[in-house]
Amino acid sequence: MAEGKPTVMIIGAGLGGLTMAILLERAGVDYHVYEKYKEPRPLGSATGINPNILPLFEQLGLLEKLKAVAKEVSSVNVYTADMEQLGTIDVRDHEQMSGYLSLIMSRRDLHAFLLSEVPKEKMTLGTKVLSIQQNKHGVMIRTNDGKHHHADILIGSDGAYSAVRQSLYKQMGDQGILPKSDGEPLKVCHMGILGTTERLDPEKFPQAHETYGHSGVVIGDKTRHTWRYFSVPDGRVCWRIDVQLKSTSHDESDSFRLSEWDADSFKLDADDWRGFKTGLGGTMGDLIDATPKDCISKVMLEEKLFETWYHNRTVLIGDSCHKMLPNAGRGALNAMMDAVVLANTIYEITSATPENITAALKEYFEIRYPHAKLELQGSQRMAKVLAGQTWLDSLTRSIVLGYLPKSIQQKNTENGMRYRPQLTFLPQVEARGTVLPLPQMVSKRLLAEQKQQKQREAAAV
Repeated sequence: MAEGKPTVMIIGAGLGGLTMAILLERAGVDYHVYEKYKEPRPLGSATGINPNILPLFEQLGLLEKLKAVAKEVSSVNVYTADMEQLGTIDVRDHEQMSGYLSLIMSRRDLHAFLLSEVPKEKMTLGTKVLSIQQNKHGVMIRTNDGKHHHADILIGSDGAYSAVRQSLYKQMGDQGILPKSDGEPLKVCHMGILGTTERLDPEKFPQAHETYGHSGVVIGDKTRHTWRYFSVPDGRVCWRIDVQLKSTSHDESDSFRLSEWDADSFKLDADDWRGFKTGLGGTMGDLIDATPKDCISKVMLEEKLFETWYHNRTVLIGDSCHKMLPNAGRGALNAMMDAVVLANTIYEITSATPENITAALKEYFEIRYPHAKLELQGSQRMAKVLAGQTWLDSLTRSIVLGYLPKSIQQKNTENGMRYRPQLTFLPQVEARGTVLPLPQMVSKRLLAEQKQQKQREAAAV
């Protein structure tokens, strides 16, 4: 590719890929999104958006629009199968600490919200990546329609079984430079059945129609099941039933079998599922019955932190490089935070030389990898509290929910609240709350442009 500002291809129009597109649009970077499905498939349940990423939406001028499809949430109640309350995860102090209350919404609504911010002409649907090639001149993808597409940078945001990652890792493996751990399969920890209901009967489910979000986790008794529910706008409820699996793994060839199934591939009338109680009244069977069949999906829930996030002109974000269990929407949040940092480092490229591109991708990795590692560890701990079935998990749950001193809980929350990345090339949102964010990145390019502008203005006087 010719030198100058870089051109970018984004593979995958999920939450991370769409966020990446929105940020590159604001940065004035030429990009295009390729999605393998002919129509967006925002299957899933609830997604939480917390103060780690809310300053970004305020910076973009989109915070109020985001709130319109969400409910504010103050706590998550944890119950036994008989609806005895084990404890509460309280997030009311988020607002005091950061200036933002956490939000809960359906993944479908969040996806539609992000999709509406990306120009249609900058997306191509029904295009699957078959292979990638890259050299000092650029990167090229070959797609299932027989076409080839070129750019300076390729961003893989195509999920846990990323085609971009598979092609990249194969090339690195053939060259003998792929870390051994990156060639090992993902560990599958849980199987989940999930969906979002249509509007529920307000007489039977009055809590679903209240202005703030009700969230609950129910831990099965002598069973491997855990089920969750989250009320979202329009009187709907997002729900999920998880089955804890014995630690197992699957290689990339299993991707289409494991990554996402439709409702026809499993039974929804299992008696033990339908009878599961909820804190909203009614049962999981009621929620399943109120959910359109095409809004129900089955997923295998994996986890893995990959060591290789970039090579040459190709870079990975989201589940493509760090797959986390979906506790409180951490996977989506981290994909968005990846996009913020990567957009900042790409913005700094004024000449798309191989050296400048490598430097930008390296900086992105060095900033995000340590935080993603901490996030994965936190996700694993939370999974033990909210879904673990062993005696040790039960002990951990009792300590965290019942005996952990408030001061320790508050300190942990404060540490998590400090990471609130913003874009370097837009006006910063003023820090609010009692917990100050970590220092933001500074754009050398923007500072240089501002200095040049001042010099021009001074010379014109």
